[in-house]
Amino acid sequence: MLKKALSSVLSEKESEDLISAFDQIGDIIIVRIPNSLLPKKKIIGETLLNEVKIARSVFYQASDVEGDFRTRNLEILAGEDNTETEYKEFGCKFIVDVEKAFFSPRLSTERERIANLIQDGEVVTNMFAGVGMFSVMAAKKKKCTVYSLDINPVASKLCEKNIELNKLTGKIISINGDASRIIEEQLENKSDRTLMLLPERSDEFLKSAISTTKNEGIIHYYSHIHADKKSEAGKLSEEHYLQVTPVKSEILGSKIVRAVGPRYYQTVVDVKISK
Repeated sequence: MLKKALSSVLSEKESEDLISAFDQIGDIIIVRIPNSLLPKKKIIGETLLNEVKIARSVFYQASDVEGDFRTRNLEILAGEDNTETEYKEFGCKFIVDVEKAFFSPRLSTERERIANLIQDGEVVTNMFAGVGMFSVMAAKKKKCTVYSLDINPVASKLCEKNIELNKLTGKIISINGDASRIIEEQLENKSDRTLMLLPERSDEFLKSAISTTKNEGIIHYYSHIHADKKSEAGKLSEEHYLQVTPVKSEILGSKIVRAVGPRYYQTVVDVKISK
């Protein structure tokens, strides 16, 4: 449908590249546009708004996600200039701000996987929780306690809204601040399971993740890995983890979460630690 709609503006290859580079989040579309197509960005935005019937706004992602708060710059191309929307996933509702707090719809399968692994009675530390997607999905499914940490105050406020929006089986405690400091002051040896959803800085925070995790607890260690062959990415991420960890660890498994660039992957290694 979209390819046909864009055919008057773009070549077939340009259309394919563009369609693979946009996300729909609630009634917002975010599109990444190559430099060669930037002169056509307004007409691209208007076409997408017209063709995707539930869309209220189309934004061009003008910068990568960056900084401690994990935010990005968005430029309105068509529709309403409002970056907050409601998003639904696996029976949960979320208020997200796609510019002011980190959120990715491309992690939905991983969110469901983690929620299914968590057991009733577990204590979980979610070190980089954003608006609370992993935390809410876990506490909706299981009678667990989740410490949901984020340094971005907007993300923490949205997490609190999302806790209220959903009927939870478990409990979420949202804490705004630096994850390392919060763990040092409040959460040492607290968690049965720890999530490290900051793949670009995982090594930097590994000691804090170990600190909050109990002996025989589990860490989900996310990282970005370069691999010439996709099939090698999981094994390479396991090898990297074993090189950097200071504690005895049993590898429970690894997988590719998503591709983030040519021969570049976000991976997760699930490990049980002994300390």
